[in-house]
Amino acid sequence: SGVNKDKEYYALAPINQKGSKIYIPVDNVHGRIRNIISKEDAIAFIKSMPDIDEKDIQNEKMREQEYKAVILSGDNEKIASILKLIYSRKERAEQGKKLSSTDERYFKLAEYMLFSELSFVLNVPREDIEQYIADMIEA
Repeated sequence: SGVNKDKEYYALAPINQKGSKIYIPVDNVHGRIRNIISKEDAIAFIKSMPDIDEKDIQNEKMREQEYKAVILSGDNEKIASILKLIYSRKERAEQGKKLSSTDERYFKLAEYMLFSELSFVLNVPREDIEQYIADMIEA
């Protein structure tokens, strides 16, 4: 229900939400769908993570819009850069200043997006992917 029967749609089934489907009109994709990375690219990406710079946001008032744009881009390198930025903000917050709800929300979303894709591609359980990444970077 809710779809135009005269159009063709991509039916996407999220791997972590059993029974859910997302329908996107074939003629209206415009960059909203991308292929997942290969296992080889995932490994190379993880090894390159230490070299990814944290996102530089000059205008703090635009921080949420910057986060949102990165999330919508689906670019893993950009997502890793905002994770690094928010992680460094989190470390500063532990020294007395509270982390904003915006930072917390986008940190969780960015981490979920990046780790879910890597978990799937590398066939590593989602709850183990963070340690897997840490071990691979240290190797």
